[in-house]
Amino acid sequence: MRVLIATDAWYPQVNGVLRTLTALQRAARSLGVTVDFLSPEGHRTVPVPTYPGLRLAVPRRSRIIRRIEESQPDAIHIATEGPLGHAVRSYCRRRGRPFTTSYTTRFPEYISARVPVPQQWIYAALRRFHAAATVTMVATPSLMSELSERGFNNLGLWTRGVDIELFRPDRAIAMEFSRPIFICVGRVAVEKNLEAFLSLELPGTKVVVGKGPMEAELKARFPAVKFLGQLENGTLAGCLATADVFVFPSRTDTFGIVQLEALASGVPIAAFPVTGPKDVIGTHPVGVLSEDLRAACLGALQVSREACRAFALQHSWERSARQFIGHVGKVVTTHVRVANPTELPDGALV
Repeated sequence: MRVLIATDAWYPQVNGVLRTLTALQRAARSLGVTVDFLSPEGHRTVPVPTYPGLRLAVPRRSRIIRRIEESQPDAIHIATEGPLGHAVRSYCRRRGRPFTTSYTTRFPEYISARVPVPQQWIYAALRRFHAAATVTMVATPSLMSELSERGFNNLGLWTRGVDIELFRPDRAIAMEFSRPIFICVGRVAVEKNLEAFLSLELPGTKVVVGKGPMEAELKARFPAVKFLGQLENGTLAGCLATADVFVFPSRTDTFGIVQLEALASGVPIAAFPVTGPKDVIGTHPVGVLSEDLRAACLGALQVSREACRAFALQHSWERSARQFIGHVGKVVTTHVRVANPTELPDGALV
């Protein structure tokens, strides 16, 4: 089976959506499924208002059609609700071709944090976008429940995994910072709620890995914090494994793959008890969730690093890929037949 995924998130971006898609491609290949991407490559791009470091494609209809026809996919999946996602959705609707989508980003919260647009308006637009899909995949049970209450239908679970070979405790490197080291990884942007972490009175050192539009402002306001910029692969894995606690202050992430990456590195989590951390950690003894983020940070220092690693080992990308394949198998438009759904766990709809 060949699956074409339309995504507005693409290189040189570094985010959870892109890491999920590239990991999915590798895992699906081992299961005999080819994943191709319809990305912003080859299209003119423009900067995102209030976030010039991110760019969106300005798709040309003829190029979209040509790319899809060249790929000859058995199934089409739309990963993002941006210009490319809308263009591919229109293509499928015009031809009566079924497709799947995924809800990966809380755009209503992200947009309303920057401009005065009511969240319910944005949710209404997203609900219309996903209503045409055979399945809309979401990463966690709590997000499925929330979206269902907001009127979204045909929701299916598609969990995430972690690269346990890349992220592991023995990758720790020398960092000349006073301990304990509290680290946060992600976009340095308003929706990540970094101020809630950086303003805490904590012993040791606070470290931020990532780039974004608030970087200069936060550096000026919090001069004691170590801002390391954007790190990737082995360097990022080394920094994570060196930390004592991974702090996840976001209240808007739908999952947060970096939490699993930290746990695979043997680093406990400190976070608010919201969607994402609640689904990743739950009641497992691998972190501390509290509305008092300082208390969570200090409490996480007592968590077993061995327990964190053991927990992460249960989350494979192969399992995630099987869920995805089970859902896209419902929109295959050729003679291709995917495996029996009973062989593809956790693919239930709600």
